[in-house]
Amino acid sequence: MTDIELDKRVERAVENFMAGYGCCQSVVAAFADLYGLDDTLAKKVAAGFGGGVGRLRMMCGAVSGIVMLVGLDCGQTEGSDREGKSACYKVVQELLAKSKEQNGSLICAEILGLKGYEKAANSYVASARTAEYYKTRPCAAKVESAARIFADYLKQKENR
Repeated sequence: MTDIELDKRVERAVENFMAGYGCCQSVVAAFADLYGLDDTLAKKVAAGFGGGVGRLRMMCGAVSGIVMLVGLDCGQTEGSDREGKSACYKVVQELLAKSKEQNGSLICAEILGLKGYEKAANSYVASARTAEYYKTRPCAAKVESAARIFADYLKQKENR
């Protein structure tokens, strides 16, 4: 895959977010076709991870997208395959360490600067996507970061 193709996938992730999709949906859908998932199914399977998993402000949705994509890329399919599990976990830990280094945290509430996020997560109602929402949220940048981390992983994997 060329750098241009990977850059377009990163752009697509941000475009997905700006079109109203959640952070996880945005990242997963940008790469899902590489693994045989169509856009609709990718967005459905990633939908519950928005707002830091069901708006609980836990793990960042963009980061959850990385985890899902790593599973699609190198997840084991046999329950007894400890070596395969370990290999997948290694990649997840490496990529999430990059995300934490770039973004300061893997936790949605911390990234958003929410204090006492248990109270901030007391509603399942999704925030309205207004111009003000996009101005005050760092989420588009976090989606771009996650998509770039995964794109770089794919590039490095090809170069091995």
